[in-house]
Amino acid sequence: MTTSISNAPAEAPSKSGALQTESRSALAASVKLARTVASRFIFLTICVAIVMTTLAFGTVHYWALAIFEISAAAIVLLWAMDVWRSRVLRFSRNPLQLPLVGLFILGLVQLLPFSGAASADSNSAQLRTISFDPYSTRLALVQIAALAIYFAATLAFTDSPHRLRILVRTIIIFGFVLAIFGLTQSFTSPTKVFWIRELSQSTAFGPFINRHHFAGYMELAMAVPLGLLFSGSIEKEKRPLYAFAIFMMGVALIMTASRGGIISLVAEVGFLVIIAGIKRRKRRHRSEEKERKEGKTARVRSAMVRAGLAFAFVLLIFTGVVMLGGESALTRFLGSVSSSDPTTGRAHFWSVTLDIIRHHPMTGVGLGAYSLVYTSYDTRNGLMRVEQAHNDYLQMLSDAGVVGVILGLFFLVALFRAGFARRETDDKFRRGVATGALAGCFAVLVHSFFDFTLHTTANALLFLIVAALATMNGRIEQHSRGRHRRRSHIKSLESGVVSLESEDSGIKSEVAG
Repeated sequence: MTTSISNAPAEAPSKSGALQTESRSALAASVKLARTVASRFIFLTICVAIVMTTLAFGTVHYWALAIFEISAAAIVLLWAMDVWRSRVLRFSRNPLQLPLVGLFILGLVQLLPFSGAASADSNSAQLRTISFDPYSTRLALVQIAALAIYFAATLAFTDSPHRLRILVRTIIIFGFVLAIFGLTQSFTSPTKVFWIRELSQSTAFGPFINRHHFAGYMELAMAVPLGLLFSGSIEKEKRPLYAFAIFMMGVALIMTASRGGIISLVAEVGFLVIIAGIKRRKRRHRSEEKERKEGKTARVRSAMVRAGLAFAFVLLIFTGVVMLGGESALTRFLGSVSSSDPTTGRAHFWSVTLDIIRHHPMTGVGLGAYSLVYTSYDTRNGLMRVEQAHNDYLQMLSDAGVVGVILGLFFLVALFRAGFARRETDDKFRRGVATGALAGCFAVLVHSFFDFTLHTTANALLFLIVAALATMNGRIEQHSRGRHRRRSHIKSLESGVVSLESEDSGIKSEVAG
């Protein structure tokens, strides 16, 4: 929803003046609304947050979460300043924002005191809420609100092809640098984060405490350049650079030895092979006669070429891993099937989670309350504290119940429906970004069956930004020769104003004569 306020003229102009005013109004309307300093700072904050939330151990500690949430509050203040300065409310109507709002409202409902229980003191009563851990639910609500603010700001202020390219390059360049950093640290100091912090209960990779979260981040970061390459949206001289960046990110992903990450990488490439072959509707209608002549042979050949290139790409990444000494990652992936517990404890976590879901099916046990509830349902000794279910879908059911699952399904349907619609464009870069963004989201959704990468703030933020890239409206599309058309249109309007002034002066001279 956009609201614009303009001032009306004080006096009624003459006939020729009215024509000039109309032409000048059309000229002003054709020129894009000037951005305020606040809007520039908002977009800069989004780009910086992609980097800083990752370097801050993925933003999983309280101090990092506090900084992230303060930055979200700063975006709200800057947004208000932008409205005050420009007299325009920039806001996107993207339906993907609705599930986040719904999840926030559900969390508020889970905190309402619906019933009371008598305490040891007969003169007092203890209020009960749906959430078994109100404190954790409140923390989850603040985090959801901060993520929703960043998501809404990305949709509203990424409003031009130039800003789209800046955001895409930020993701690609930082993803490449992060891959180099993760590989270097794994070779020189595999048990420490930033070569300083020693970990005893987890295996780190790069700045992440959990190597699976690093793999999930790489799935999102490498998806965007992959989509650009598969869609043919990159100039020939730049393709080797993009291919090298993708190669390094893929190698870093496999070096994490994350089975879920490797499976998601293969799923991501397969998704790209399939959707890259789906031709746009406009092109199919325009070239229907040409396709009839070519027949099915050309389409089959094209599909085989894409599949061959994808296989060669995956094989190249695995070869690079072996050359860099990453046999242990492949051994872990291939040898896990013959182990006593291929799921490494996940099967037990999932069975306990299913028990929680059966007892609290509708509204769940409360956002963020899973770790507290798990101990009371654990069928073993009940002393193990499991923070996450290692399956985002089961944990969504346990924390938010059927209501949360409905919100999640709405988000996924809206994401892929809008993403495929955005691919129907003449802008090759926009089409490549949408294709890669959908592939990245698909890979993370596959990974969510085995891990909880989206519970890391850095990954959740990048996932929402990538989802925004897949579903943004046509403001960010660069039409062919768009700049030249706009300049020529402005020049024609200016010349029209000048000609009106010349004609008016000529009429006056004739009357005077």
